[in-house]
Amino acid sequence: MSVTSPNRWLALALLAAAQFVVILDASIVNVALPSIGTDLQFSQDDLSWVVNAYVLVFGGFLLLGGRLADLLGRRRVFIAGLIVFALASLAGGLAEDSTQLIIARAVQGLGAALLSPAALALVTVLFAEGADRNKALGVWGAVAGSGGAVGVLAGGMLTEWAGWEWVLFVNVPIGLAAAALAPRLLPESRMEGRHFDVAGAVTVTAGLSLLVYARVDANSAGWGSTQTLGLGALAFALIGSFYLIERRSKAPLVPFPGIFRIRTITGINVTAVLIAAALFSMFFFVSLYMQQVLGFSALEAGLAYLPLSLGIIVSAGLASQLVTRFGFKPVLIGGLILTAGGLIWFSQISAGGSYVGDVLFPSLLAAVGLGLAFVSMTVAAVSGVEAHEAGLASGLINTSQQVGGALGLAILATIANGRTEDAMATSTQAVALTEGFQSALLVGSGFAIAGAILAALLISGRASREHAEAARSGELEPVPVAA
Repeated sequence: MSVTSPNRWLALALLAAAQFVVILDASIVNVALPSIGTDLQFSQDDLSWVVNAYVLVFGGFLLLGGRLADLLGRRRVFIAGLIVFALASLAGGLAEDSTQLIIARAVQGLGAALLSPAALALVTVLFAEGADRNKALGVWGAVAGSGGAVGVLAGGMLTEWAGWEWVLFVNVPIGLAAAALAPRLLPESRMEGRHFDVAGAVTVTAGLSLLVYARVDANSAGWGSTQTLGLGALAFALIGSFYLIERRSKAPLVPFPGIFRIRTITGINVTAVLIAAALFSMFFFVSLYMQQVLGFSALEAGLAYLPLSLGIIVSAGLASQLVTRFGFKPVLIGGLILTAGGLIWFSQISAGGSYVGDVLFPSLLAAVGLGLAFVSMTVAAVSGVEAHEAGLASGLINTSQQVGGALGLAILATIANGRTEDAMATSTQAVALTEGFQSALLVGSGFAIAGAILAALLISGRASREHAEAARSGELEPVPVAA
């Protein structure tokens, strides 16, 4: 199936809308949790699993979803993921008890893990590497960077005006409409051969799922508990076993060294872990600061993120042009430095602070940095990748972000809680909470700085320059599509 130039951009709109809903859904239910807990009689301990069930399955199955897209067909897996996601959303909105809702959220996560890497792989099929792909990934970066903030706002509005069920029902028409349009707008593409690495799939999915579970349940179990440490160790053992299995497999899920022979792919996935760790810390702790210290309602906190979301969208559009002009490496490093600056500014928050002085201005600086970083990171993540590994590359970068966010938040929550507990003996609750947030945000800025340093060391400057030169001259070859 060939895709004409105008239809490519309609196809991108479809793919970006689907990805936006996936990212949105990780945060949209947060604001609705009190209403959900009351209506479905959740215990306080179980309520967090409305969020955790989605994150756990999404993070655990991403790599598998990306490889299934390569093997079975990216459009086919994308459509299947959309249908699963939409039907699970419907089931969640109709849930009559806590168990039904948690199961529905887990199935939603599975649908997201199928459609998200397939969608990014389809972008690489639709747009040849170069200026057009950079523009397309500028849209993608804007979606990725702003989805979490918009989710908080949308969740507050829907819960207040329509009821908590609508934070789930809203996905149904979007998902089913996208699935109906996909055959008309998207090409089918897949790699040759249908061999499947069952042992590798089981070990990496189990390892990633356990790693995410250890993080999401650590608040109740304790960060230093036997459960958290034991599950974390088991997760890393499974991931290590996965590496050994892949080295011996005839048809590996992830060919080692294979795709990692491309220096930029290795470097960008390491850097993505730190980008996600910094991003998660900002959204998490600044949200808590606004609600627990400044006294914002959930809806007010969501509205407070609008400048950040708009800033990311604008800077992401600029980033695609900068990547074409200068290459992805300097734009990524610059974005990470600006993000670090925003987090350092955030770390100066005070218990008697204000939205304008303590939140708005550092949000705008961080927004510019995140827009630059997300677009350049996504361009680099699929740069130089063969067409038959597009789904794998997409799954890898998504997985790196999920793992980075999970590990980063685990580390920073421990730092924040420890500092707050120490300060409670001599300070008011607001001051103690603020000091904890300050410490976490400052360490989060360290993640961004470390990401900039590693990007400078690990990502190929030559590949970045060659990409920019070829994009400007239009010399990059289109990616072949296998029917």
